[in-house]
Amino acid sequence: MLLETLVLILAVVIGALYMANRFRRIQLSPLVGAGIGAASGAAGFLLFMLPLNSCTFEPERKLIDTVFGIILVLIGVAIFVFPLEWVIRSTVLRRRNPTGESAGRTQGQFRGWLVPLMFLLPTLIILALFLYYPSLETFRLSTLLARLGLPRTAFVCVSNFTELATNQAYLNAFGTTLILSAAIVFFSMAIALVIALAVFQPIKGAVVYRTLLIWPYAISPAVAGVIFLLMFNPSGGLINYFLDNIIGVTVPWLNNPTAAPWVVIFASVWKSLGYNILFYLAGLQNVAKDLRESAAIDGANVVQRFFYIVFPLLSPITFFLIITNTTYAFFDTFGTIAYLTNGGPLNSTTTLMFNIYEVGVSNGDLGRAAAQSIVLFVLVIGFTVLQFRTAGQRVTYGA
Repeated sequence: MLLETLVLILAVVIGALYMANRFRRIQLSPLVGAGIGAASGAAGFLLFMLPLNSCTFEPERKLIDTVFGIILVLIGVAIFVFPLEWVIRSTVLRRRNPTGESAGRTQGQFRGWLVPLMFLLPTLIILALFLYYPSLETFRLSTLLARLGLPRTAFVCVSNFTELATNQAYLNAFGTTLILSAAIVFFSMAIALVIALAVFQPIKGAVVYRTLLIWPYAISPAVAGVIFLLMFNPSGGLINYFLDNIIGVTVPWLNNPTAAPWVVIFASVWKSLGYNILFYLAGLQNVAKDLRESAAIDGANVVQRFFYIVFPLLSPITFFLIITNTTYAFFDTFGTIAYLTNGGPLNSTTTLMFNIYEVGVSNGDLGRAAAQSIVLFVLVIGFTVLQFRTAGQRVTYGA
């Protein structure tokens, strides 16, 4: 097909131009780099198009399927080109700048590859069986029309992916996930930092006090959902009981589309609060006391000392917690939502993870659920890379 051939040529040209430019920068032959890049571009094209049989470029496919196929090809090229370029550049720089210490060091190094491979073999087997094979099976399943409990399947190319762009329920879940995740990450980290600063002060019984603050992290998200269900139940919950007795008002917490997301946020923040407090306490112990004392002598008040000294020195902890809390908000809130609101009311708490469960388990549509799980995985990876590219560059290590 003409379109398939044009996309293949595009992948080869992109790979060749990129590698030729990178080879020129490290003073190697651009022609050799272009050849390696062209081969990498062709391999990137085949990475996705070979399993899909280039179905995205068939004449009867929609425009969105073709665009999605081109994006897959570009991703495939990047998967081959970037790691290969990094390996070649690292090897060349290592050969050009050898150090006597590293060149003459033999202690602690294996002679040959067989012994380290034998040590790694059990881990590699476990990863292959329980991580890589299920991942590949998920990719295969995402291209099929597969129903739970039915043995027959049908190949649908990338329709399970492209139809998500017009699926209003999925788009609503996408927006809900972003809003809930942002609120959970912000409030859990902000509250944890305030509590950690208070607990860090010298008080009697600090060990017991800190333990009581951290213990909610030990319970599962499902248990957190049950606890907050008992507290915020509109008909017999503790919160409405006290509100009714004190001010004569009750709130339909779990029956109101506006209030229910806040209950999920409260439960998720409470669940992850101890984890964040623990790390912030560890970070505060590494903030040099003489820096704060010097700033106090220079006339800086408590707020100024916090924002100009303490908080910048906590940036590695903060950056790490942003990554872990984002992952928690995207994935681990499923148990809390399942027991607390079951995605309601009116899908106001249906996140991407909960939507995958509804589509795959409740509705039995395994193909669409597999496609949505891959999109969620890529989304989390994208957010993580973006955070490393932006916030990660402003992290201050050391005093």
